[in-house]
Amino acid sequence: MNMEDIKFDEKGLVPAIVQDARSKSVLTLAYMSKESLEKTLDTGETVFYSRSRQELWHKGETSGNTQKVKEIRYDCDQDALLVQVIPQGPACHKGDYSCFSERLTEGSTSPKENRYYILDQLQQVLAERKSTLPEGSYTAQLFQEGVDRIAKKIGEEAGEVIIAAKNDDPEEMALESADLLFHLLLLMTDRNVSLDEVLNVLEKRHS
Repeated sequence: MNMEDIKFDEKGLVPAIVQDARSKSVLTLAYMSKESLEKTLDTGETVFYSRSRQELWHKGETSGNTQKVKEIRYDCDQDALLVQVIPQGPACHKGDYSCFSERLTEGSTSPKENRYYILDQLQQVLAERKSTLPEGSYTAQLFQEGVDRIAKKIGEEAGEVIIAAKNDDPEEMALESADLLFHLLLLMTDRNVSLDEVLNVLEKRHS
């Protein structure tokens, strides 16, 4: 990217569409100044310009919901940016995965229907359960029993998947695989391993 190619408006800003690099869901629309774009390139995380506060803001600086930049493109008119990121938590200040979570027309696709969303959302819920340990929660009980109990549960679920495969039962295998994936995410949360880290490993292996 040549910074001189970017056409900033009369206020020195350029709109930046932020997109999940994995799911391709649009997360938010923000604005960047030349300084915030330079800081984004330097830090590898999104830094925007707040038009209301008239200052730079590092996404996730206080919430921890940062966005690691994978790639930045500009459009054919050179007056808009597409910032592809790996989100570390929800993009919206309301706690939603995307700022574009509401439908205007029937039949449109909500970010909540994206297959990556449910995995991100599930690990967010598991992280909350681990932090609060609500009474009567199955996941909270597993967190309290510790890594050995969770690991044993994964072994049990893996066995169920194998049995379903041997039975040549696709429906049963889908159900058991969902249980296995749930408990794997639970173990990852317990050990402080994010889904993004696993996906990053897969990306590197297949890049």
